[in-house]
Amino acid sequence: MKLSCLQEHLARGLSIVNRAVASRSATLPILTHVLLATDNGRLRICATNLELGMNCWIGAKVENEGAITVPARTFGDLVALLADDIVHLELNIRTQTLRVQCGRTDANIKGIDAQEFPIVPTFQSDGAAYVEAGVLKKLIAQVTFAAATDESRPTLTGALIKLEGETITMAATDGFRLSVRSDRLQSPVDEPRAFVVPAKALNEVARVLSDQEEPVAIVLTPSHGQVLFHLKDVDVVAQLIDHKFPDYEPIIPKRHDTRTVVNTAELLKACRQASIFARDAQDTVRLHITPSDELEPGKLTVTAQAGETGDNRSELEAAISGEGLEIGFNVRFLIDALSAIDTAQVIIETTQPRSPAVLRAAGDDKFFHLIMPMHLPRA
Repeated sequence: MKLSCLQEHLARGLSIVNRAVASRSATLPILTHVLLATDNGRLRICATNLELGMNCWIGAKVENEGAITVPARTFGDLVALLADDIVHLELNIRTQTLRVQCGRTDANIKGIDAQEFPIVPTFQSDGAAYVEAGVLKKLIAQVTFAAATDESRPTLTGALIKLEGETITMAATDGFRLSVRSDRLQSPVDEPRAFVVPAKALNEVARVLSDQEEPVAIVLTPSHGQVLFHLKDVDVVAQLIDHKFPDYEPIIPKRHDTRTVVNTAELLKACRQASIFARDAQDTVRLHITPSDELEPGKLTVTAQAGETGDNRSELEAAISGEGLEIGFNVRFLIDALSAIDTAQVIIETTQPRSPAVLRAAGDDKFFHLIMPMHLPRA
Protein backbone atom coordinates (compact mmCIF):
# COMPACT_ATOMS: atom_id res chain seq x y z
CA MET A 1 0.00 0.00 0.00
CA LYS A 2 1.28 3.43 -0.95
CA LEU A 3 -0.81 6.60 -0.96
CA SER A 4 -0.98 10.24 0.00
CA CYS A 5 -3.78 12.34 1.49
CA LEU A 6 -4.33 15.63 3.30
CA GLN A 7 -3.56 15.71 7.02
CA GLU A 8 -6.84 17.45 7.88
CA HIS A 9 -8.88 14.80 6.03
CA LEU A 10 -6.98 11.97 7.68
CA ALA A 11 -7.37 13.54 11.15
CA ARG A 12 -11.09 14.07 10.60
CA GLY A 13 -11.60 10.48 9.43
CA LEU A 14 -9.82 9.13 12.47
CA SER A 15 -11.86 11.34 14.81
CA ILE A 16 -15.08 9.98 13.27
CA VAL A 17 -14.26 6.29 13.70
CA ASN A 18 -12.45 6.71 17.01
CA ARG A 19 -15.63 6.18 19.06
CA ALA A 20 -15.88 2.63 17.70
CA VAL A 21 -12.37 1.66 18.82
CA ALA A 22 -12.37 -0.81 21.71
CA SER A 23 -10.76 0.12 25.03
CA ARG A 24 -7.18 -0.90 25.66
CA SER A 25 -8.44 -3.66 27.97
CA ALA A 26 -10.18 -5.43 25.07
CA THR A 27 -9.60 -9.18 24.94
CA LEU A 28 -8.77 -8.94 21.23
CA PRO A 29 -5.84 -6.56 20.65
CA ILE A 30 -6.89 -6.08 17.02
CA LEU A 31 -9.98 -4.20 18.24
CA THR A 32 -7.75 -1.40 19.54
CA HIS A 33 -6.54 -0.87 15.97
CA VAL A 34 -7.97 0.99 12.99
CA LEU A 35 -8.02 -0.53 9.54
CA LEU A 36 -6.52 1.51 6.71
CA ALA A 37 -7.40 0.12 3.27
CA THR A 38 -7.43 1.49 -0.25
CA ASP A 39 -10.87 1.39 -1.84
CA ASN A 40 -11.56 2.58 -5.39
CA GLY A 41 -9.16 5.48 -5.28
CA ARG A 42 -10.02 6.46 -1.69
CA LEU A 43 -8.72 5.54 1.75
CA ARG A 44 -11.14 3.60 3.94
CA ILE A 45 -10.67 4.05 7.68
CA CYS A 46 -12.50 1.50 9.82
CA ALA A 47 -12.90 0.69 13.52
CA THR A 48 -15.08 -1.71 15.46
CA ASN A 49 -15.59 -2.96 19.01
CA LEU A 50 -17.90 -5.73 17.69
CA GLU A 51 -21.01 -3.87 18.91
CA LEU A 52 -20.43 -0.70 16.92
CA GLY A 53 -18.54 -0.41 13.65
CA MET A 54 -17.69 2.69 11.64
CA ASN A 55 -16.35 3.14 8.12
CA CYS A 56 -15.14 6.49 6.84
CA TRP A 57 -13.80 7.24 3.37
CA ILE A 58 -11.46 10.13 2.54
CA GLY A 59 -9.92 11.27 -0.71
CA ALA A 60 -6.46 9.94 -1.46
CA LYS A 61 -3.96 9.60 -4.28
CA VAL A 62 -3.36 5.83 -4.40
CA GLU A 63 -0.19 4.50 -6.01
CA ASN A 64 -0.36 0.93 -4.71
CA GLU A 65 -3.36 -0.92 -3.28
CA GLY A 66 -3.19 -2.54 0.14
CA ALA A 67 -4.40 -2.64 3.74
CA ILE A 68 -2.98 -2.61 7.27
CA THR A 69 -4.23 -2.14 10.83
CA VAL A 70 -2.38 0.17 13.19
CA PRO A 71 -2.90 1.04 16.88
CA ALA A 72 -5.67 3.66 16.89
CA ARG A 73 -4.32 5.73 19.75
CA THR A 74 -0.72 5.84 18.48
CA PHE A 75 -1.70 6.63 14.91
CA GLY A 76 -4.38 9.14 15.89
CA ASP A 77 -2.11 11.05 18.28
CA LEU A 78 0.63 11.21 15.63
CA VAL A 79 -1.67 12.41 12.84
CA ALA A 80 -3.16 15.12 15.08
CA LEU A 81 0.33 16.59 15.56
CA LEU A 82 1.42 16.44 11.94
CA ALA A 83 1.81 19.58 9.87
CA ASP A 84 -1.19 20.77 7.85
CA ASP A 85 0.26 19.24 4.72
CA ILE A 86 0.19 16.12 2.55
CA VAL A 87 0.67 12.86 4.46
CA HIS A 88 2.42 9.99 2.70
CA LEU A 89 1.61 6.45 3.88
CA GLU A 90 3.62 3.44 2.73
CA LEU A 91 3.31 -0.14 3.95
CA ASN A 92 6.23 -2.54 4.31
CA ILE A 93 4.39 -5.82 3.81
CA ARG A 94 7.26 -7.97 5.10
CA THR A 95 7.44 -6.25 8.49
CA GLN A 96 3.80 -5.03 8.60
CA THR A 97 5.09 -1.54 9.34
CA LEU A 98 3.45 1.66 8.14
CA ARG A 99 5.74 4.53 7.27
CA VAL A 100 4.22 7.97 7.85
CA GLN A 101 5.83 11.01 6.24
CA CYS A 102 4.60 14.58 6.47
CA GLY A 103 6.71 17.72 6.29
CA ARG A 104 9.78 17.05 8.42
CA THR A 105 8.18 14.10 10.22
CA ASP A 106 9.14 10.54 9.33
CA ALA A 107 7.67 7.83 11.58
CA ASN A 108 7.18 4.07 11.46
CA ILE A 109 4.24 2.37 13.17
CA LYS A 110 4.10 -1.39 13.66
CA GLY A 111 0.75 -2.88 12.67
CA ILE A 112 -1.15 -6.15 12.44
CA ASP A 113 -2.11 -7.90 9.21
CA ALA A 114 -5.45 -6.56 7.91
CA GLN A 115 -6.66 -10.13 7.40
CA GLU A 116 -7.09 -10.42 11.19
CA PHE A 117 -9.45 -7.43 11.40
CA PRO A 118 -13.15 -8.29 11.87
CA ILE A 119 -15.38 -7.79 8.84
CA VAL A 120 -17.40 -4.59 9.10
CA PRO A 121 -20.24 -4.54 6.54
CA THR A 122 -20.43 -1.80 3.92
CA PHE A 123 -23.55 -0.41 2.31
CA GLN A 124 -25.69 -2.50 -0.03
CA SER A 125 -28.79 -0.69 -1.27
CA ASP A 126 -31.16 -3.68 -1.34
CA GLY A 127 -34.08 -3.06 1.02
CA ALA A 128 -32.80 0.34 2.17
CA ALA A 129 -35.12 2.99 3.61
CA TYR A 130 -34.19 6.63 3.07
CA VAL A 131 -34.80 9.49 5.48
CA GLU A 132 -33.74 13.14 5.40
CA ALA A 133 -30.66 13.78 7.54
CA GLY A 134 -32.39 16.54 9.52
CA VAL A 135 -35.37 14.30 10.19
CA LEU A 136 -33.18 11.47 11.49
CA LYS A 137 -31.20 13.85 13.69
CA LYS A 138 -34.43 15.15 15.24
CA LEU A 139 -35.75 11.63 15.79
CA ILE A 140 -32.60 10.69 17.68
CA ALA A 141 -32.49 13.93 19.70
CA GLN A 142 -36.09 13.62 20.87
CA VAL A 143 -36.07 9.91 21.66
CA THR A 144 -32.79 8.32 22.74
CA PHE A 145 -32.43 10.33 25.97
CA ALA A 146 -35.33 8.30 27.38
CA ALA A 147 -33.52 4.98 26.97
CA ALA A 148 -32.22 3.18 30.06
CA THR A 149 -28.54 3.18 30.96
CA ASP A 150 -28.83 0.13 33.21
CA GLU A 151 -27.48 -2.85 31.28
CA SER A 152 -29.51 -5.30 33.41
CA ARG A 153 -32.47 -4.73 31.06
CA PRO A 154 -30.79 -4.73 27.63
CA THR A 155 -33.95 -4.03 25.62
CA LEU A 156 -34.52 -0.74 27.40
CA THR A 157 -31.02 0.50 26.54
CA GLY A 158 -32.11 0.61 22.91
CA ALA A 159 -34.59 2.49 20.77
CA LEU A 160 -37.24 0.82 18.69
CA ILE A 161 -37.24 1.80 15.01
CA LYS A 162 -40.34 0.95 12.99
CA LEU A 163 -40.46 1.41 9.23
CA GLU A 164 -43.91 1.12 7.73
CA GLY A 165 -45.21 2.62 4.53
CA GLU A 166 -43.91 6.19 4.35
CA THR A 167 -43.46 6.46 8.13
CA ILE A 168 -40.49 6.00 10.43
CA THR A 169 -41.24 5.81 14.16
CA MET A 170 -38.66 5.79 16.93
CA ALA A 171 -39.42 5.04 20.59
CA ALA A 172 -37.38 4.63 23.77
CA THR A 173 -38.26 4.01 27.42
CA ASP A 174 -36.49 3.29 30.69
CA GLY A 175 -39.68 2.17 32.42
CA PHE A 176 -40.37 5.58 33.97
CA ARG A 177 -40.69 7.68 30.83
CA LEU A 178 -41.37 7.11 27.15
CA SER A 179 -40.41 9.20 24.13
CA VAL A 180 -41.96 8.59 20.72
CA ARG A 181 -41.53 10.48 17.45
CA SER A 182 -42.80 9.66 13.97
CA ASP A 183 -41.86 11.28 10.69
CA ARG A 184 -41.84 10.71 6.95
CA LEU A 185 -39.52 8.55 4.92
CA GLN A 186 -38.40 9.80 1.52
CA SER A 187 -40.25 6.93 -0.14
CA PRO A 188 -42.39 4.01 1.07
CA VAL A 189 -40.71 0.78 2.19
CA ASP A 190 -41.73 -2.46 0.50
CA GLU A 191 -42.54 -4.24 3.74
CA PRO A 192 -42.84 -3.15 7.39
CA ARG A 193 -39.98 -3.94 9.73
CA ALA A 194 -39.08 -3.17 13.32
CA PHE A 195 -35.81 -3.55 15.22
CA VAL A 196 -34.11 -2.32 18.39
CA VAL A 197 -30.89 -0.32 18.07
CA PRO A 198 -28.64 0.57 21.03
CA ALA A 199 -29.22 4.20 21.97
CA LYS A 200 -25.46 4.72 22.18
CA ALA A 201 -25.11 3.72 18.53
CA LEU A 202 -27.87 6.10 17.47
CA ASN A 203 -26.14 8.93 19.31
CA GLU A 204 -23.01 8.16 17.29
CA VAL A 205 -25.08 8.41 14.11
CA ALA A 206 -26.30 11.83 15.25
CA ARG A 207 -22.72 12.88 15.97
CA VAL A 208 -21.65 12.36 12.34
CA LEU A 209 -24.83 13.84 10.84
CA SER A 210 -23.80 17.46 11.33
CA ASP A 211 -22.47 18.02 7.80
CA GLN A 212 -24.83 15.62 6.05
CA GLU A 213 -27.17 17.08 3.44
CA GLU A 214 -28.04 13.97 1.45
CA PRO A 215 -30.68 11.50 2.72
CA VAL A 216 -29.47 8.75 5.06
CA ALA A 217 -30.04 5.13 4.05
CA ILE A 218 -31.07 2.66 6.75
CA VAL A 219 -30.68 -1.01 5.90
CA LEU A 220 -30.51 -4.29 7.76
CA THR A 221 -27.52 -6.50 6.94
CA PRO A 222 -28.25 -9.83 5.22
CA SER A 223 -28.00 -11.67 8.56
CA HIS A 224 -30.57 -9.23 10.07
CA GLY A 225 -28.31 -9.04 13.12
CA GLN A 226 -27.01 -5.54 12.35
CA VAL A 227 -28.34 -2.26 11.02
CA LEU A 228 -26.30 0.06 8.81
CA PHE A 229 -26.75 3.82 8.50
CA HIS A 230 -25.20 5.02 5.24
CA LEU A 231 -24.13 8.66 4.98
CA LYS A 232 -22.18 10.40 2.25
CA ASP A 233 -18.70 9.27 3.36
CA VAL A 234 -19.51 7.35 6.53
CA ASP A 235 -21.21 4.07 7.42
CA VAL A 236 -22.28 3.34 11.00
CA VAL A 237 -22.99 -0.33 11.74
CA ALA A 238 -24.70 -1.34 14.99
CA GLN A 239 -25.39 -4.75 16.47
CA LEU A 240 -29.14 -5.06 17.04
CA ILE A 241 -30.58 -5.87 20.46
CA ASP A 242 -32.18 -9.28 20.10
CA HIS A 243 -35.08 -8.76 22.50
CA LYS A 244 -38.69 -7.74 21.96
CA PHE A 245 -39.35 -4.08 22.70
CA PRO A 246 -42.17 -3.48 25.24
CA ASP A 247 -45.62 -2.80 23.80
CA TYR A 248 -46.08 0.80 24.89
CA GLU A 249 -49.43 1.50 23.24
CA PRO A 250 -51.58 0.35 26.22
CA ILE A 251 -49.96 2.81 28.64
CA ILE A 252 -50.56 5.89 26.49
CA PRO A 253 -53.48 7.83 28.03
CA LYS A 254 -56.49 7.96 25.72
CA ARG A 255 -57.84 11.14 27.34
CA HIS A 256 -56.84 13.95 29.64
CA ASP A 257 -58.70 16.01 32.24
CA THR A 258 -56.38 19.01 32.21
CA ARG A 259 -54.43 20.64 29.38
CA THR A 260 -51.72 23.14 30.23
CA VAL A 261 -49.92 25.26 27.62
CA VAL A 262 -46.82 27.07 28.86
CA ASN A 263 -43.66 28.67 27.49
CA THR A 264 -41.06 25.93 27.03
CA ALA A 265 -37.98 28.01 27.87
CA GLU A 266 -39.57 29.50 30.99
CA LEU A 267 -40.64 26.10 32.28
CA LEU A 268 -37.22 24.64 31.56
CA LYS A 269 -35.56 27.47 33.49
CA ALA A 270 -37.97 26.98 36.40
CA CYS A 271 -37.20 23.24 36.49
CA ARG A 272 -33.46 23.87 36.44
CA GLN A 273 -33.80 26.26 39.38
CA ALA A 274 -35.96 23.74 41.24
CA SER A 275 -33.42 20.97 40.59
CA ILE A 276 -30.92 22.77 42.85
CA PHE A 277 -33.18 22.01 45.80
CA ALA A 278 -34.79 18.83 44.47
CA ARG A 279 -31.49 16.92 44.39
CA ASP A 280 -31.70 16.68 48.18
CA ALA A 281 -35.30 15.44 47.97
CA GLN A 282 -35.05 12.50 45.57
CA ASP A 283 -35.21 14.93 42.62
CA THR A 284 -38.91 15.53 43.26
CA VAL A 285 -40.64 18.71 42.10
CA ARG A 286 -44.30 19.64 42.39
CA LEU A 287 -46.31 21.18 39.59
CA HIS A 288 -49.34 23.12 40.84
CA ILE A 289 -51.74 23.67 37.94
CA THR A 290 -54.26 26.43 38.64
CA PRO A 291 -56.88 27.28 35.98
CA SER A 292 -57.87 30.89 35.40
CA ASP A 293 -60.80 32.47 37.21
CA GLU A 294 -62.53 35.84 37.06
CA LEU A 295 -59.67 37.56 38.82
CA GLU A 296 -56.47 35.80 37.74
CA PRO A 297 -55.12 34.07 34.62
CA GLY A 298 -54.12 30.43 34.69
CA LYS A 299 -50.76 29.66 36.23
CA LEU A 300 -48.31 26.80 36.60
CA THR A 301 -46.24 26.84 39.78
CA VAL A 302 -43.05 24.78 40.09
CA THR A 303 -41.86 24.11 43.63
CA ALA A 304 -39.10 22.07 45.25
CA GLN A 305 -38.31 21.67 48.91
CA ALA A 306 -35.51 19.98 50.83
CA GLY A 307 -35.42 19.88 54.62
CA GLU A 308 -31.74 20.79 54.95
CA THR A 309 -31.31 23.01 51.89
CA GLY A 310 -34.39 25.16 51.58
CA ASP A 311 -37.07 25.61 48.98
CA ASN A 312 -37.76 27.22 45.62
CA ARG A 313 -40.90 28.46 43.88
CA SER A 314 -41.42 29.67 40.31
CA GLU A 315 -44.78 30.88 39.00
CA LEU A 316 -45.49 30.87 35.26
CA GLU A 317 -48.41 32.13 33.23
CA ALA A 318 -50.20 29.30 31.42
CA ALA A 319 -53.28 28.62 29.33
CA ILE A 320 -55.13 25.92 31.23
CA SER A 321 -58.30 24.07 30.37
CA GLY A 322 -59.79 21.58 32.81
CA GLU A 323 -59.44 20.97 36.52
CA GLY A 324 -56.70 22.17 38.84
CA LEU A 325 -54.11 19.61 39.87
CA GLU A 326 -50.96 19.05 41.92
CA ILE A 327 -48.62 16.41 40.55
CA GLY A 328 -45.02 15.42 41.25
CA PHE A 329 -42.25 14.47 38.82
CA ASN A 330 -38.58 13.62 38.75
CA VAL A 331 -37.13 16.99 37.79
CA ARG A 332 -34.30 15.45 35.80
CA PHE A 333 -36.85 13.74 33.57
CA LEU A 334 -38.69 17.01 33.05
CA ILE A 335 -35.46 18.82 32.16
CA ASP A 336 -34.52 16.11 29.65
CA ALA A 337 -37.92 16.22 27.97
CA LEU A 338 -38.14 20.01 27.83
CA SER A 339 -34.58 20.23 26.46
CA ALA A 340 -35.64 17.98 23.58
CA ILE A 341 -38.65 20.12 22.66
CA ASP A 342 -37.78 22.80 20.12
CA THR A 343 -41.10 24.65 19.95
CA ALA A 344 -41.85 27.87 21.83
CA GLN A 345 -44.62 26.27 23.85
CA VAL A 346 -45.13 22.88 25.45
CA ILE A 347 -48.45 21.17 26.13
CA ILE A 348 -48.84 19.13 29.33
CA GLU A 349 -51.78 16.75 29.43
CA THR A 350 -52.71 15.30 32.83
CA THR A 351 -55.52 13.28 34.42
CA GLN A 352 -54.88 12.31 38.05
CA PRO A 353 -51.90 12.87 40.39
CA ARG A 354 -50.90 9.21 40.12
CA SER A 355 -51.48 8.83 36.38
CA PRO A 356 -48.84 9.45 33.71
CA ALA A 357 -48.66 12.85 32.05
CA VAL A 358 -48.01 13.50 28.37
CA LEU A 359 -45.82 16.33 27.11
CA ARG A 360 -46.25 17.50 23.52
CA ALA A 361 -44.46 20.09 21.43
CA ALA A 362 -47.10 22.72 20.56
CA GLY A 363 -47.68 22.74 16.82
CA ASP A 364 -45.80 19.48 16.27
CA ASP A 365 -48.03 16.42 16.40
CA LYS A 366 -45.19 14.04 15.49
CA PHE A 367 -43.71 13.91 19.00
CA PHE A 368 -44.92 13.07 22.48
CA HIS A 369 -43.25 12.24 25.77
CA LEU A 370 -44.91 10.27 28.56
CA ILE A 371 -43.62 10.62 32.11
CA MET A 372 -44.68 8.72 35.20
CA PRO A 373 -45.50 10.81 38.30
CA MET A 374 -43.76 10.52 41.65
CA HIS A 375 -45.52 9.95 44.95
CA LEU A 376 -45.83 13.22 46.80
CA PRO A 377 -45.48 13.20 50.58
CA ARG A 378 -47.66 15.65 52.40
CA ALA A 379 -46.22 19.11 52.28
